[in-house]
This record gives sequence, structure tokens and C-alpha cells, in this order.
Amino acid sequence: MSEIETLKQIVLQAGEIVRRGYHSRKEVHHKGAVDLVTQYDVETEKYLLSALADAFPGYTLVGEESYDGAYDLKRAIYIDPIDGTTNFVHRIPHLAISLGLWEAGEPCLAVVYNPILDELFWAERGAGAWLGEEPLHVSEDTVLQNALIATGFPYAKVNRGPEYHWVVEAFSTLLPRIQDFRRLGAAAADLSYLAQGIFAGFYEIDLKPWDVAAGILLVREAGGVVSNLEGRPYRFGDKGIVAGNPEIHQRLLEQLPQYTYNQ
Repeated sequence: MSEIETLKQIVLQAGEIVRRGYHSRKEVHHKGAVDLVTQYDVETEKYLLSALADAFPGYTLVGEESYDGAYDLKRAIYIDPIDGTTNFVHRIPHLAISLGLWEAGEPCLAVVYNPILDELFWAERGAGAWLGEEPLHVSEDTVLQNALIATGFPYAKVNRGPEYHWVVEAFSTLLPRIQDFRRLGAAAADLSYLAQGIFAGFYEIDLKPWDVAAGILLVREAGGVVSNLEGRPYRFGDKGIVAGNPEIHQRLLEQLPQYTYNQ
């Protein structure tokens, strides 16, 4: 079995845990003021760590709920057991399991699976992006005013600090210049929908590697562009991420404020 097929089989099995939890009573804990975790996040990650350790012994496994170390690794799999835990808790079906396999700072394999809607997105570097057996391509929109843009809000918003003010400025600047915003609460799924051509662009700040590691490859393989706020190739640890088809990506870079707030 190829590596991508192995990843797909692992994520499908993990999806059984998430699907069971979605329809069950949840024990909800707070990692922060609005950052939630449930027993199903932990259970799903535990399964993924075990299955991936067996199948990919040469890789560091970077799981949202368990990893505490550097992100810039030679060979790693970045794992989000449930991206969109708040949606999961409230039974909103916009969520995903995300697995991104990276080598030498570049994405090689990606799987993003929504077990509630049964959507399996996947990509191999140089071999395209797919939803099941359907090849994906980013939107052909070229005019920002016609573009549907996805975004999200950082957990730090509750402090009304620099992240909050950047989000408000970006929102205020872009809102009259685009078709509309969608804020659905799961970056991995947002990037998958961008690869599918549903969204024309996406931006957000303060994301972690497991939020975007798989989605970056999906977007690239579907013909899109991913960068930081300065237009350089996105690297883990960058303050913001901007993605879209080539034209809309450029228009977003021209309109989004740089992150120049006092830290």
C-alpha cells in the first residue's frame, strides 16, 4: 500500500471515533478562555499517534493535544485530531481530521477528512489534489469584489490586544471590497474548500502547524498560492497565512494590513 493510501486508511479509522463522539455526550474542558478540548480530541489523537508510529516510524509526530517541542523538523507528520472542536461540541458539521506529512520543510502528503459530511480531501506533491476521486482546482475568480473569502479569529481576541485590532482592521478593510466573508471555524476544512474552488481566498493569523500543514499542500496542488502576510512562502511560526488562487491571493496581499502592532 502506498504512503498516501496508508494515511487515508488511518484517517478513515480515526473518523469513526469522531463520528461516534459527534453524536454523543461530551466532556468539555478549556485549554484557554475559548479554546476547547473534549475526550474525543484526546482519544482520536491517541489512535492517530499509535497508527502513524507503526506506519511511519521515521517521522516525528506533532499532535495538537500532546506535542510540546520545535516545529521545524526534518521529517514530521502534523496532526489535528479535530480541527473545529467548538463546532464539534455544538454539533456544527464543519470540522476535520488533518494529517500533513512534511520533509525538509516542504509538504509531501496531505489528508483532510470530515467524517460527519464524509468528505475525504487528499494530495500528493506533484500529483494533484483530490476530493475522493475528483480532481480539484482553485477558483477561477479574478476580481476581488466577486470573491468569497474565508477567515477565522485567533483565540487571543478575548484579550483585545494586537491580534484583535489586526482582525478588526483586516475585516473592515476587506468587507466592502469582496463578495462576502465566511467564518466557519476550521482552517483545515477552509483550505480544503479553497482547493475545491468554493472559496477564492483565505487568511488568518496565529494558526498552528497542525491547522495548516495538510491544507497548504491541498491548495498548492490545486493550483493555488500560499504565503505569509509579506508574500513570502509561508513557514510555521509566521504570524499570518494568506492563500488563494494566484490573482485573488495577490489582491488579498495588497489589501490586508501588515502586522505592525506593538507586541
